[in-house]
Order: sequence, then C-alpha cells, then structure tokens
Amino acid sequence: MEQLGSRESTGGHPLLDVDRVEEPLAAYLARIGDVFRVFGKQDSGCRAYSVGLPDRGERWFVKTAVAAAGRRSLERAWDFHRAVRHPVIVPQVHRIALRDGSAVVMPWLDGEVLYDPAERGRGDRTSPGSPMARFRSLPVDRIEAAFARVLDAHLAVEAAGYVAVDLYDGALLYDFAAGGMHLIDLDEYRPAPFVLDADRLPGSTRFMAPEEYRRGATIDTRTTVHALGRTARLLLDAGDEERAWRGTAAQLGVLERATHPHPRERFADVGEFADAWLRAGR
Repeated sequence: MEQLGSRESTGGHPLLDVDRVEEPLAAYLARIGDVFRVFGKQDSGCRAYSVGLPDRGERWFVKTAVAAAGRRSLERAWDFHRAVRHPVIVPQVHRIALRDGSAVVMPWLDGEVLYDPAERGRGDRTSPGSPMARFRSLPVDRIEAAFARVLDAHLAVEAAGYVAVDLYDGALLYDFAAGGMHLIDLDEYRPAPFVLDADRLPGSTRFMAPEEYRRGATIDTRTTVHALGRTARLLLDAGDEERAWRGTAAQLGVLERATHPHPRERFADVGEFADAWLRAGR
C-alpha cells in the first residue's frame, strides 16, 4: 500500500505535496522530519505538532482533530482561511486527508503565545517571566504597535464578512526579538451575522460580549468590536486586575464604548472603532 499520496511519491514536498497519509499522522511526521513539540491539551479537540524538515531548512505546524468538536472546528477554519488572507493571520496552506479525518499544514513562526490555556491556574499571566507579564512590561508604543496589527487583521476579517469568535490572548503570538504580532488558531471565526443557536459561544469569559451567552442573540461585527476592545484593555494594563491602565484617557474612553454591554451602544463596525482608536492615540 502506498502511504505517501500520489504527488509526494514523485519527490515533492513531504507536507505541501502530499494529498493523503494512510499511516498514523504522528508516525508519518516522525518519519519525514523532526517533531520538536506536541500540543496535546487543546480545548478545541485537536492535537498539533511542530515539525522540522532539516534537509529543507523548514519548520511547519500540523494540526489534526482528535474529537468530533475538533473536526467541526478544522472544517470551519479551512473555510475561514480560504476567505481571509492577511500577513498577521497565520494561514492554513494545505490540507492532508487521513484515515480518520484530515490535517492542516501551517507555517511555523517564531514567537510565544501570550497565554497558554494548558497552564491555567499556574499564574502564567502574571508570574514574572511569563509571556504576558513580559509583554505588558514593554514600552507602551510597542504594545500599541502590536495591537495595531491585530486591529488591521480584523479589518480584513470584517471585509470578508466574518466575525471574531474565541479571540483571546491565547490566539496572540508575539515575537519578542522581532517585535511582531501574529494571530493563530482562529478556528471559530464564522460568517456573520448569525443567530446564536446554542447557550453560548466558545471563548474566554474575559473577552466575550454579553450576547455570546444568549441563545437567539445576533452575533455580528459589533461582537468583534467588543472582543477587540477587551484585547486592547488587557494588553495595555500593567496587571490582571485592570487597575493599572498604561494608555491615554482618550483611549480608555474609546474602549469603554467598544465594550459597552449593549451592542447598539458600541461602534458600528471595526472600521469605526479603528478610526476612533487612532484619533485617541498619543
């Protein structure tokens, strides 16, 4: 039985030119390269692998589902990445069929996730040396520049007709050496508007809007505005209790409107929020 797929067998790229893998994914990845990290505690129902291909001087990130929820998430994410492209959003560039589902391939980028859900309860946001604590100690202009990249990416999300779902600091990958911010794991982003047909959406309570907890509520771009407002509020605070705001009073006023409990009182869309945020800057 051929294990590698028709295109890979002709000498192509072992990840980007393979259509199907018959053997277990972990075994295949170990055979074609060096698996230097495994992410096995994801709430999404997925497992991911960081893989180096020494002969090519490349590193990749490969993700697959290990539960039904994970399979739905991967399908949703594949559609999202076909619709939305932006330099800040780490893309899914290829999909490989497996015996029990599929795997998606993404470029590996240097950086640290600002919050790792697998470390909950260990003080990883505030402990000295943690990624979030180090990020919050950066000069304000560097934090603002990083958030500006997140904001610009969501202008593209909005333009494509999508809304942010499950945006939180675990989706923020920051390269402390280069000063670059990227977005990862946007698997729950969905076409909008839509009516919530569950008791709540997935996500972190620190970032979610009130309507994300209400069955029958309309989820639209004002929900994205709320998520972005909460992101800026938490990134520009020196601590986790939101008592040490490092931005300007004008910026804080913009965020108060962006995160208003009633959607109609927020900015109408991401573009309007971005304009107000820019005007409120230093």
